[in-house]
Amino acid sequence: MTVRSAACWLTPLRTARHNERMNATHSSIADLRKSYERAELSEDASHADPLQQFDQWLHEALAAQVPEPNAMTVATVDGSLRPSTRVVLIKGYDARGIVWYTNYDSRKGRELAGNPFAALQFHWVELERVVRIEGRVEKVDAADSDAYYASRPLDSRIGAWASPQSQVIPGRSVLVANAAKYGAQFLLQPPRPPHWGGYRLVPDRWEFWQGRKSRLHDRLRYRLEGGAWLRERLAP
Repeated sequence: MTVRSAACWLTPLRTARHNERMNATHSSIADLRKSYERAELSEDASHADPLQQFDQWLHEALAAQVPEPNAMTVATVDGSLRPSTRVVLIKGYDARGIVWYTNYDSRKGRELAGNPFAALQFHWVELERVVRIEGRVEKVDAADSDAYYASRPLDSRIGAWASPQSQVIPGRSVLVANAAKYGAQFLLQPPRPPHWGGYRLVPDRWEFWQGRKSRLHDRLRYRLEGGAWLRERLAP
């Protein structure tokens, strides 16, 4: 048997084995089940103000030492209505909204410039909880961005200059070279880049999801109506 004929004979066999593995994987994924039984979320036990409810749950996530409790998914939409998501870190919250910092020229920055509405999601798997937040996004004051930027480690401050976020680059060497360039230029005092700063999502909707047994989950939604928060239960 020649090398070529052996290869021709092995290719269908490899394809068949690959398909078998894929089918087995699909079956195992479809069979994954989890019964959510840790807690419940009732109207009587929840706060009337969604910010207070969020504050309680976030502190409980911190106390439980769940991995990266400050990580949240940000969803935006571009001009062709194509959605995209990415994970960022919450850096502050109060009655004005939820704050994070990023590159204004990134994909999410460009999408927010064209459509200033977004959605956030926290998923604390170990607590069987999800928080969803929707609203309009605005840039934070320059002074707040300056203050937070100054609090970051030096390499993170240089990194904000070095990375042309979301742009195609030929290789990692570009980032290394840029970091060296701006590190030499700014030394220990890099100023905040004009393309980098904070965003604040001003909520008009919140949803708190608590996993429950038999997929009969608890979902409480808060809608801003007439300047007041209306709390509603949603079917799972």
